[in-house]
Amino acid sequence: MADLFTVTAPLAIRYRDGRRQVMVERLPYRDGLLYLPPFWTDQEFGDALHFVPGPIKGEGPWKVGDAVVTVLGCHGTDAGLADAFSGWQARLMELAEDYPQRTLIEKLMKTHAAGAAGPVDCHPAFDTRKP
Repeated sequence: MADLFTVTAPLAIRYRDGRRQVMVERLPYRDGLLYLPPFWTDQEFGDALHFVPGPIKGEGPWKVGDAVVTVLGCHGTDAGLADAFSGWQARLMELAEDYPQRTLIEKLMKTHAAGAAGPVDCHPAFDTRKP
């Protein structure tokens, strides 16, 4: 299929515990993935930003650590996620030019990455997990 960071279709992430969420912005970070969910613009940026520790594998669906990323609507449509994405599309139309440019979003994601990842996933010196 494609590289996780170049595909333009809407994506969903499913965590090992069954939680699912739409990803509307994403960026590689360390050995994992940073992403923003729908309506991130209504929250404090640091609260909205999520980090999923990697590694990232595959060409769609993608495996990121214990999570799986798929194209939204593939492999069994999730009505809740589809509604969330539809609502987000409507919000984007409302925001129009007020929605931040991609370069600013990436800068904000990188600035807040350490807070989202936490010290263990941010720098090896803080990792006390046994190999």
